[in-house]
Amino acid sequence: MKQRMVIGLSATALLAATFGLAPRITGQSSGKPDLIVDQASLRQHWVVRTEDLPATFCSVQEGGITPGEHQLVRFTVATPNIGDADLAVGDPNVHIALNDGLFEFATCHNHFHFRHYALYELIDPATGHVWRAAKHGFCMIDIEKFQLFTGDADNKRHFASCGAVGIPGNQGISMGWADVYIWKLGGQYFILDGGDGQAEVPPGEYIIRITVNPPFRPLKGELCPNVDPAGFCHTLPESDYANNIAQVSITIPDHNGRQSVGPLKNEPMLTTEPIDGK
Repeated sequence: MKQRMVIGLSATALLAATFGLAPRITGQSSGKPDLIVDQASLRQHWVVRTEDLPATFCSVQEGGITPGEHQLVRFTVATPNIGDADLAVGDPNVHIALNDGLFEFATCHNHFHFRHYALYELIDPATGHVWRAAKHGFCMIDIEKFQLFTGDADNKRHFASCGAVGIPGNQGISMGWADVYIWKLGGQYFILDGGDGQAEVPPGEYIIRITVNPPFRPLKGELCPNVDPAGFCHTLPESDYANNIAQVSITIPDHNGRQSVGPLKNEPMLTTEPIDGK
């Protein structure tokens, strides 16, 4: 039977958070979601190339990127729910009214973004240095069915609206479905030439590491909704926190110029920047 995990904070939970307690978000059933990162999709969908990033792109404005031509690596991230319950977050307007910290309003996109849904890292395995991606927020909705899912699901798309100010949304990920952030969406890239204020990425071998529902240590007074066996906090409840990471190796070439490198090397250049909501 299909079960739903409802994410929400009651007034009691908010009061507890104010006093530094760590209440657990609970669901309406014994089932729980289980989020993973689709490693095969990540491996098959990346490209290193030079692009023009105009000042009108939201990712340029939000990421502190100098407008103009930049060498970058784009990539796709898919996060299926392989658990035995839907991940039902609901209407961002309700969470904003509760001031529970789960969402923030993206002025450029004109809709709400879920905070801390996934962590994007470009890692130099030789030094351990980490670069951050341009992406700053997420909108969780059902994008495509996850073909490897073997659990019981009704195959219906239940979550399809990001929501906006005064416009109800319904965010979440159904069992057997995946939220997908395709490579061409705003922020789905790492800047390689230092144009975002980070160090330049030299040519060589690197790792793209994606963590969904990443662990964190709460600040004083910050809510810790869910705790994994290692004692780390997570924003979203899951049955298994040990399968939240996927990574792939990529090669950043020396002086590739305008030649694209990677599985998506033949994809056309972008003239507009699609936003979450797909």
